[in-house]
Amino acid sequence: MEFSTYTLHWYYKNQRDLPWRASKEPYKVWISEIILQQTRVAQGIDYYEAFVAAFPTIKDLALADEEQVLKLWQGLGYYSRARNIHFTAKYIYFNLQNKFPTNYKDLLKLKGVGPYTAAAISSICYNEKQAAVDGNVYRVLSRVFNINTPINSSAGIKEFQCLADSLINTKSPGDYNQALMELGAIICTPKKANCQQCPLQSKCIAFSKNLVGELPVKEKKIIIKNRFLNYYCIEHQNQILINKREKKDIWLNLYDFPVDEFNSAIEFANEAPSEYLLNLVGGQDFVVKKSISYKHKLSHQHLHINIQHIKPVNFIIQNKYILLNMIEILKLPVPKPIEEFLKELF
Repeated sequence: MEFSTYTLHWYYKNQRDLPWRASKEPYKVWISEIILQQTRVAQGIDYYEAFVAAFPTIKDLALADEEQVLKLWQGLGYYSRARNIHFTAKYIYFNLQNKFPTNYKDLLKLKGVGPYTAAAISSICYNEKQAAVDGNVYRVLSRVFNINTPINSSAGIKEFQCLADSLINTKSPGDYNQALMELGAIICTPKKANCQQCPLQSKCIAFSKNLVGELPVKEKKIIIKNRFLNYYCIEHQNQILINKREKKDIWLNLYDFPVDEFNSAIEFANEAPSEYLLNLVGGQDFVVKKSISYKHKLSHQHLHINIQHIKPVNFIIQNKYILLNMIEILKLPVPKPIEEFLKELF
């Protein structure tokens, strides 16, 4: 029995009941695949269901406001995914006459769609023979075939894609791609792999050599940058000072409070009011009602955040900010630390 047959046989008996598997509609498969990038399935289910309920068709998504899209995405992180989804929906609706691309080559032309996503959509929805290689697939293949080439190197990406292409089931490529990803997600896991339940155990070289825990190999390329952010939640007459992030940086087009960024942990820890804060509230006459610290990890950045709830005595709003009440703020898309602080505050 060949590799793909073992995998498919296991999948048909053990696949999870996930909402996006109920349909092979390319729009819904696309939404699910983008959500599941950098997101665990358990977390992604609620977001997927809320998203397709709010935007059941490409037209609904294309005609929506970006703020509405970002609000539904709030808490998922990697907000460029949401912006790309919105951009692509508009492109398909207005430029492609609302016709979703039907093959791998044309899917790759869409913003935010790379080789993996294009392969997943084309194989699942159109039965096109395209091998989809994600983190789960890298892990299964590296262990079964005992491959030490780093999965995040150019050589590794090419080697694993070629191997995946050679193994794909020609009759059911979509089911096979999902089967291999499912196997990596619930059996061949990063830690404490359940090898005793694996349908490929007899074929797995890493298992026979007791090397499962050492694979896959990954080059250490990511340099983590620490950033130190002091946020000021300025309250005036039951309204909060709000800022829209419009510069190319983290959380683009989300809303937060005025922020003072420091270059070092030492400067960040200084409890004396900064010049930025004094200019913001018009002098020393203010009261700090509450102060909460957060640590928020992004893929390449670790954010050290302090948020202060401040009530100034005399206050003149600056043009770059807006004053909103809580009902208005709750309708806006905000970063996770801001969301957590607002929950604490109100």
